[in-house]
Amino acid sequence: MDILIKAAQLILALVILVTVHEFGHYIFARIFGVKVNRFYLFFNPYFSILRYDPMKGTLDIFARNGKPGTFSLRVGKEHTPKADGRPTWRDTVYGLGWVPLGGYCDIAGMVDETKDASQLAAEPQSWELRSKPAWQRLCVMVAGVVLNFVLAIIIYTGIAFHWGDRVIPFQAMTEGMDFSKEFVDAGFRNGDILQSIDGKAMDAKDYSVTWDMVQPGTRVGVLRNGEPVEITVSDTLIRQIASKGKDYMPMTMRVPVVVAKTMNGDPAALAGIKEGDRILTVGNDTTPAITEFMPSLQAYKGQTVPMRVLRADGSQETLDVAVSDAGKIGIQMLSPIDIFEPQIVEYGLFESVPRGWEIGTDRLTSYVSSMKLIFTKEGAQSLGGFGTLGDLFPSAWNWYSFWQITAFLSIILAFMNIIPIPGLDGGYTLFLIVEMITGRKPSDRFLEIVNTCGFAFLLLLLVYANGNDIYRFFLK
Repeated sequence: MDILIKAAQLILALVILVTVHEFGHYIFARIFGVKVNRFYLFFNPYFSILRYDPMKGTLDIFARNGKPGTFSLRVGKEHTPKADGRPTWRDTVYGLGWVPLGGYCDIAGMVDETKDASQLAAEPQSWELRSKPAWQRLCVMVAGVVLNFVLAIIIYTGIAFHWGDRVIPFQAMTEGMDFSKEFVDAGFRNGDILQSIDGKAMDAKDYSVTWDMVQPGTRVGVLRNGEPVEITVSDTLIRQIASKGKDYMPMTMRVPVVVAKTMNGDPAALAGIKEGDRILTVGNDTTPAITEFMPSLQAYKGQTVPMRVLRADGSQETLDVAVSDAGKIGIQMLSPIDIFEPQIVEYGLFESVPRGWEIGTDRLTSYVSSMKLIFTKEGAQSLGGFGTLGDLFPSAWNWYSFWQITAFLSIILAFMNIIPIPGLDGGYTLFLIVEMITGRKPSDRFLEIVNTCGFAFLLLLLVYANGNDIYRFFLK
């Protein structure tokens, strides 16, 4: 039953994301007077589940390509094309395919996965994409990516408005904070639990708390090893951090190493580590937080070491765990929100919009920065297909989690599509930018060849990613 709920959430998310993406291409093609032959959710090799032809006024169910459906219904009157040849929405056949790997918008006059250069041998027509200026073609190509990112912002805005933010109070962070060198020199110590500023309890909902902490003469109260300590901030601290860049992090939460999930066949699962276990030691190292845990794994990589874990029932056990050559043991860790008791920050309608933008851009930046890991051995092995995507969703239906994951997948889809690989929107965009700079348009034959190569590469990547899922599930 769990797998069916996850699959249902994944399919619903794909329906939303693919429809919005392809609609971006469709609406801009229509804005510039370009005919769209077909608009399909999911692919339809050999047959379609549904096919609606508004020009004929028919709805076909289980229709083989180019033939009437098993069931054909009259849902409107028949129309004729406009006398001046200008396309309308009725010139598009709308359909639902049966292979849920994406979708497509078959734009007239464009070499893509739906047609090759030989189909464009005739003279360009005014309603074809190839007859339009390069800037219009560029808008059509990037529209899908843009709408996916806009969708993510809208979803995050809706989440902020409906559910608010979950914020962890400083006093609830049982392992305290890690501080930068400047803060340590000012008197803070890693593990300090922040309590107050000038005698007033700190509020994690106040985003200016870090700025308030560095004001000269401020008295910051912390809990250190169970004892209250007060630190008076000197006037040098604010000058020291003023010169730091935007990526400077003066302090970060210390998060206990609590296992959310183990990977089948990986060292942690083989050693007997379970969901809910907290890892207290690695070899001779005490690991109260991820800050100590990750360096310890690197120090013991390629070795089998004892790890002491605290079970959910309060008992402790020492297990021998093999650390991979990359310093991994095959676990996912609980997020701080799932460990500590959060508070809810509520937003009004106008407050939720900038919050949605902030979350969306932050998620995009984080995802882009993590892409460099794909080019490592461990990163390539971690690639997953639809099984991995489905596993992102909870086993019980939860709308908050569904929208969070759908928004993040929308950001992933936007970024992955803009990568300049032939066959993706980014490949077309790259050729269009080159054309706009040089004034020379690539031939249709050239576009056909590179798109075929790009499509073959993407297909191999899809097979590899889903093969990783199968290997991990059945063999590892």
